[in-house]
Amino acid sequence: MDDLTLLRTVRSDVAAPTDAVLTRGRAALFEKIAEEPGERIGAPSALAAPVASAHGRRTPRARRLRWAGFSTLGAGVLLTTLVLTNVLGFGGWRATVDPAAAAVLSDAAFAAIENSDPVVAPGQYLLVNTSAVYGATVDDNGKRISYLTINEDQVYLPADRSEEWVWKRNPRSPYESFGTESKRLALKSYDETMAGPEANGELLRATAGAFYSSPSPVSPTALAKFPSDPNELLSYIYRATEGGGQSREGVALMFIAEILRSGAVGADLRASFYQAAALIPGIEIVERQATLDGRTGIAIGRVENADHSRQDLIIDPATGLLIGERRVELEAVEGYPAGTATSWTAITTSVVDAAPDGGTPNGAADVQGCTLTAPGTFQC
Repeated sequence: MDDLTLLRTVRSDVAAPTDAVLTRGRAALFEKIAEEPGERIGAPSALAAPVASAHGRRTPRARRLRWAGFSTLGAGVLLTTLVLTNVLGFGGWRATVDPAAAAVLSDAAFAAIENSDPVVAPGQYLLVNTSAVYGATVDDNGKRISYLTINEDQVYLPADRSEEWVWKRNPRSPYESFGTESKRLALKSYDETMAGPEANGELLRATAGAFYSSPSPVSPTALAKFPSDPNELLSYIYRATEGGGQSREGVALMFIAEILRSGAVGADLRASFYQAAALIPGIEIVERQATLDGRTGIAIGRVENADHSRQDLIIDPATGLLIGERRVELEAVEGYPAGTATSWTAITTSVVDAAPDGGTPNGAADVQGCTLTAPGTFQC
């Protein structure tokens, strides 16, 4: 049974698409696929630190036959998804889906399933290295001036995720400035950091990733709550993030990025998140050769018209892994030139035999002189 026949069994009142409709859809897809690669990014670019940072102070394999860069099965599922979404309004919304972007996400979903997750044996850890850049803006004599900082964090996830996780937080250093005053303030902030208790960073330990006594959104218990069906998953995300961000769609994409960048999501659920992202209105391919930390992937993004920014996921379609993410300012704002990636992450994972010893258990105390007053809340 082909995908369109299968679709008609779901809704018998759906008429078969005309040849003209199918031709237009295929033409749009082929046009995107045939586009020349865009300009490469010189360095990594997006939100970063492990998901847990949101609770801190401040984140032989058989391949299917390939055609035009996408799996044939992925293309079939894509067509079904497009018809379900655009024609039926399946899942409670009607979305305009860019065929090429949906194809990349669909392909990444199947690649995630085809490529087994790293095997972490008892006593070993999955090490998640995150290079993260964040923007900093200060008011200097009534003028808003911004610069970028970078930090390198490591999270050690045990084979049994319900056991103790280890998080090495490293201090930030200047990454990019925008003019003389921007550079001066960036260096001043760095000097102040290195002169204080933050100079050596932090080493934290927490059962099931509950750093700073705040439950991790990617603990085994939390991940078990996510539906595997992409439509149900996106509905779940919309409900969970209701009222946040500039738009329902924008905050949903940011949520997906934060969950995936943790490195804790298994292949099957990771595939569902990619398929859910393909259903978000406004998703499109923004760069075919996006290089983060020496690795190249395809950037899938969505423009947020409310604040003239764009949120991107950068995916390796061959493995189904999230390479990184970024937020790009489309207009000049607070000292950032138009086109600046004001936050980005680059992510790599590996299996290691041990995690660092010592550290603060469960984030109960803070080496930087702050007091934990509530889960994820500090008084400094």
